Amino acid sequence: MYECLLYEINDGIATITLNRPEIFNAFNTKLTFELQDALKQVTKDVQVRVVVLTGAGKAFCSGQDLNEAAELGNRSLSESLHNRYNPIIRGMRNLPKPIICALNGVAAGAGCSLVLACDVIIASAEASLTEAFINIGLVLDSGSSFFLPRQVGSLKAFELSTLGSKIKAEEALQLGLVNQVVAPENLAENVTTLAARYAQAPTKAIGLIKKMINKSFSATLDQMLDYEAYCQEIAGRSDDFREGVLAFREKRKPVFKGQ
Repeated sequence: MYECLLYEINDGIATITLNRPEIFNAFNTKLTFELQDALKQVTKDVQVRVVVLTGAGKAFCSGQDLNEAAELGNRSLSESLHNRYNPIIRGMRNLPKPIICALNGVAAGAGCSLVLACDVIIASAEASLTEAFINIGLVLDSGSSFFLPRQVGSLKAFELSTLGSKIKAEEALQLGLVNQVVAPENLAENVTTLAARYAQAPTKAIGLIKKMINKSFSATLDQMLDYEAYCQEIAGRSDDFREGVLAFREKRKPVFKGQ
């Protein structure tokens, strides 16, 4: 289906794997557009309840393919962001389903941004994050200027961005950049266990919660109280809410269908 990524669905779990391991899954033009398309597929596929995003081989994603960039010559970086990278980040944040990052190795530059745009991040103990833009004289992009200071505060965000420091997995956990750090050999099992839990969860409610959290960064308390009421009305009319109440009354585990 794709040349630069792998896409598979099993038991409600869509796994998207960046698949250019020979160059640490660096973003070339084809990979960015294929990832955009894959995100569109998981958005409209009602069978997909949760997405797992990972990289093939030793790395998650090393950022922009600088060899391709050199070959393309003096192109507009702004145009590249608007056409290639920004749609990916918007697609991830607007996806009404949870995205789990299986951070298997290094994530640098736009690859780091891709990680931070996920909803849950489980990292291998051998993984690392690097806002590497400064190392080639560039600034944060692909959403890092939004996500990073919200996660670590402005002082630490400035330090990490301007020094291009390598953040190892355990430090990332302490900074609140990842949810969990596991042994490399346990990464797949831990991610699968969590993904299976989300695949059986009330997906519509999770999608609404994701929208609420996104909105909260730019809203007042009064606006969020009103938005909570709006979203709760939608959730309260879902089949999953009716199933949840019925299961509670019948003293059994609910069987949610994500509707």
